Amino acid sequence: MSKFINPFTDIGFKRIFGQEFSKPLLLDFLNNLLKGERHITDLQLLDKEQAAEYDGDRSPVYDVHCETDTGEKIIVEMQNRSQPHFKERTLYYASEAIVRQGERGAQWDYDIKAVYLIAFTSFALDGQPSKFRVDVGMTDLESGELFNDKLRLVYLQLPLFVKEADDCENDFERWIYVLKNMETLNRLPWMAKSAVFRRLAEVAEVSALSKEERIKYDHALKVYRDSINAERYAEYKAEKAMQEGMEKGLAEGMEKGLAEGMEKGMEKGMDTANRENARKMKADNMPIELIAKYTGLTSEEINSL
Repeated sequence: MSKFINPFTDIGFKRIFGQEFSKPLLLDFLNNLLKGERHITDLQLLDKEQAAEYDGDRSPVYDVHCETDTGEKIIVEMQNRSQPHFKERTLYYASEAIVRQGERGAQWDYDIKAVYLIAFTSFALDGQPSKFRVDVGMTDLESGELFNDKLRLVYLQLPLFVKEADDCENDFERWIYVLKNMETLNRLPWMAKSAVFRRLAEVAEVSALSKEERIKYDHALKVYRDSINAERYAEYKAEKAMQEGMEKGLAEGMEKGLAEGMEKGMEKGMDTANRENARKMKADNMPIELIAKYTGLTSEEINSL
């Protein structure tokens, strides 16, 4: 049994980022994500404002909603399975958080607060550069300058983060390394130097779960693994079907090609024999009409020999 919880499960993700006692961890993670851009001094965890797209207990989407001390809305979600129109779904999800800020009456002047959606994905996004972090905002297409800062989408493509512990250059990369490898670690690195990672280790230890939490976590872990295995099996079946289709097509193509080749070869051999016989008949002064009758060649073809 692993020492630390799997953060890719619903229970694990929300224990690290979605509980009041773990709020300092979320605050530290967000400040490292947005370092050099802004600093959040406090935040409030919110109840779900929007219904996520769940599929019973097998939902691949886990999310945490919070609000900063200055009113910005932040949605942090874990997406464990690729799905059609994933980028459009996140845009819709973030847009709802903007729309919900609307107020009735003529006095409201559309003074909305910024919305950030941060998505961890266990897959690479289609049609995007092969880089771990993709930041999306509203910019002028020609100059690249920021047009409006009220909507921000950040995609963290975990398969594209390949750094080892010693290669991590800042706390943000250390966060990603720990989250990606947590279930396989016996001890979290950087604990000796960082109170945040010491706290993370305390929060994420499986032994720290209550009996009731452990039951829920074991169920969530089973759901997560079943979901991953089902997806891998579907990929395997698709690859196998493609391979079998290619092999069948190749075999049929070779069989057809061989048959056509033999037919063409026989035709060419017969034509060569007829021409050779016609040449001999012509040398013996046999009438052209008889040569044509026995060889099937035209008088023009015989005269040209």
